[in-house]
Amino acid sequence: MKLFKLLFLALLMLSCNNKTEKKPESKEPTRDIISYQADWESLKQHQTPDWFLDAKFGIYCHWGPYSVPAHKTEWYSHWMYVNENNPEAKNGKAHPIYDHHVKTYGSLDKFGYKDFIPMFTAEKFDPVEWADLFKKSGAKFAGPVSEHADGFAMWDSDITEWDAKEMGPKRDVMGELAKEIRKRDMKFIATFHRHWLLAWYPTWDETTDAFDPKYAGLYGPKMQKGDFIYPRDRHDIDSGLEKYYPMAPEEFNKDWLARLKEIIDKYDPDMVWFDNKMDVIGEQYRKEFLKYYYNHGLKNNQDVVSTYKFYDFAPGSAVLDLERARMSEKKDFPWLTDDSIDWKAWSHISNPDYKSTNRLIDFLVDVVSKNGAVLLNITPRADGSIPEPVKERLLEMGEWLKINGEAIYGTRTFKIYGEGDAKVVEGHLSERSNADNTSKDIRFTTKDNNLYAIALDWPENNELVITSFKKGNSLLTEDIKSIDLLGSESKLRFEVKEDGLQIKLPEKTGDYAHAFKFNF
Repeated sequence: MKLFKLLFLALLMLSCNNKTEKKPESKEPTRDIISYQADWESLKQHQTPDWFLDAKFGIYCHWGPYSVPAHKTEWYSHWMYVNENNPEAKNGKAHPIYDHHVKTYGSLDKFGYKDFIPMFTAEKFDPVEWADLFKKSGAKFAGPVSEHADGFAMWDSDITEWDAKEMGPKRDVMGELAKEIRKRDMKFIATFHRHWLLAWYPTWDETTDAFDPKYAGLYGPKMQKGDFIYPRDRHDIDSGLEKYYPMAPEEFNKDWLARLKEIIDKYDPDMVWFDNKMDVIGEQYRKEFLKYYYNHGLKNNQDVVSTYKFYDFAPGSAVLDLERARMSEKKDFPWLTDDSIDWKAWSHISNPDYKSTNRLIDFLVDVVSKNGAVLLNITPRADGSIPEPVKERLLEMGEWLKINGEAIYGTRTFKIYGEGDAKVVEGHLSERSNADNTSKDIRFTTKDNNLYAIALDWPENNELVITSFKKGNSLLTEDIKSIDLLGSESKLRFEVKEDGLQIKLPEKTGDYAHAFKFNF
């Protein structure tokens, strides 16, 4: 009996020990995707991260050697080579920028685009000041153009000597900005245009420095006279005209992908944004990029997002991006639009035409109400200073977002995007066609069981009427308890009538769009 008791106690202790040695369940976050493959169906499994869905507003900047001439456009590096013998010359006449360049700097065999690089010294570039400004503007993500169509890299590259660390500023612009942007709890983005380099310069033209093979690292591979730089559209493809738009040779494809991998490995960008014309790059290389980037995010437990335009990625594999454009209706998928603070150009020019703060804020509100986000381009000078009018507009946007940000950040769409007279013209580069908004233009967002109605101007009679919420409407399923005007402590009186919800307003508060919070 005593032996039996001893055996029983031994078994009991062994059982207890086994229980205590059992490993607790891991509380580490798990991901459904183990790794992505280089095929569209696999890449479509990637989910747009919550930080992007919540952020709504970001900033980037076109800044490079093209900022030195500061003349007309960031495409200066292209148009300066379009002489009377160039197939792009209209009616056999050189482009006006070519004439300007020759008159100002000399012939293209003596002074080519490469000669602007030593002049791009960026002596006033202060990444701390830039990041502070981005933060004060209310931006949630920011970064520079990593490489424009000109072929000059703005990071410390081991692949090319034509970069900002070895030439021009002789600083790692991307690295310095990434550090300061992340210090301020913003996401860091890299934007990439390199695919435009194919046929950007007339490497076939013996009268220019672009022909010289010793500059091929900047000007790109040898192309044929008659190869066009413009991106293909559906009409071109259906008409068989794509033969004029050369597909990238294998070495260019490999270099394109290698530069992106270097950016990813060195700077861990939270977003990689692409300009259009990426379909000149071999499809497999585009898929390889997304595979590498998404798997890099998995490895680092980092939620990343990429963008595309037109046909460059398969729909659903990344976020669709528009250029100087917006949607006319609410979408059931997240999207982005990139727009410039200057109506005329994407880089600093001598005679800018800056958009008003009112226009910038109205644009942001309209885009957010339709499930979009805004990436606003700003225009630093070649020396690295940011023009005062640009600073003023960003700071004014930031002040507006301090008060009204709860109606923007972290919001989702309502059943309808809004109401009003303004009709949005859709299409690439269509923003010029869209008129300014009035007090009748109201946009809706939602968050935490609250509804926000944002009037894009102040009504003249201090009474806001929202016709969508008239008596008997099917949009509001709960009674309104109260309505607050963000930035005001006034108690608002309101009444639901046959022609709409009427809100009595105090004296005008603020200079821009006005957000009303509905409590149910």
